[in-house]
Amino acid sequence: MVKKIALEEHVLTPGMIDYWRPTMTSVPPALTENFFKKLTDYGNMRLDNMDRAGIARSVLSVAGPGVQAERDVATATRKAREANDDLAAEIARRPDRYSGFAHLAMQEPKGAADELERCLRDLKFCGAMINGHTHGQYLDHPVLAPFWERANALGAAVYIHPADPVEPLKAVEGFPVLARPMWGWGVETGSHAMRLIVAGIFERYPNVKLMLGHLGESIPFLLWRLDSRAEFQGFKLPMKPSEYIRRNVFVTTSGMCDGPPLRCSLDALGRDHVMFAADYPFEDAAEAGHWLDQVEIDNSLREDVAYNNAAKLLKL
Repeated sequence: MVKKIALEEHVLTPGMIDYWRPTMTSVPPALTENFFKKLTDYGNMRLDNMDRAGIARSVLSVAGPGVQAERDVATATRKAREANDDLAAEIARRPDRYSGFAHLAMQEPKGAADELERCLRDLKFCGAMINGHTHGQYLDHPVLAPFWERANALGAAVYIHPADPVEPLKAVEGFPVLARPMWGWGVETGSHAMRLIVAGIFERYPNVKLMLGHLGESIPFLLWRLDSRAEFQGFKLPMKPSEYIRRNVFVTTSGMCDGPPLRCSLDALGRDHVMFAADYPFEDAAEAGHWLDQVEIDNSLREDVAYNNAAKLLKL
């Protein structure tokens, strides 16, 4: 069993519970309560799951949507800080096994920048996780320049986690099974990432590391076409889309226990841009861990995906 760092591992701090529960109304109550029990546990249940998967360290993050669902900016800012302090206190009990991603109130860009810096500097977190758009405002919006400027100065890793689209996708109307994790979230999150590319975020802020789950939301599969059609459409940035993606985008295996897309991502992005994640408790950590142990790739590459790449990128 290869040693692993897991990068999309969710928790609920006390102040985040009321934001999370409305997202589970379509999930069977028994399953919701099982998730809740696991999300609020930092002890033997979580550690046993990690041990069965070979996970030496989990980078913990607040399950969405968190304060990004809050309409009052002051409340969102205060509760994000409280969530980060609560998470830091739990991490301090097992610093050998846990690290953290900051939870940010993107409603106030300078406040989000200040909180990101505080979390990295004082709480020793290793990046931030943002749950997609905030009330329809995507991360390329010009008002967020103060956040990106600070993230760039810090060389921060920013992980975009899926969120529901602003409006339901017309293309999947009538097929609710397609609306969220099976299809819709990938469309939404991949589109969000591509907005950042074409808006020039990584031209202006080249030190930011963008992280995506699910092996990049299909983006690694499309690099040639992105470049081809960008030129056709008059794309004006100094580098090709694929060059920004290969430089600034890092992907994890969360929710993707399959060899072909793993090998595609490695071929497309490079061996140091692909990392392990289990997406606990929404996915089975043991299944994800055992899959990575057995998938057909070179063992030195397996060790990089499992542990070394995350340790280097996030300074763990």
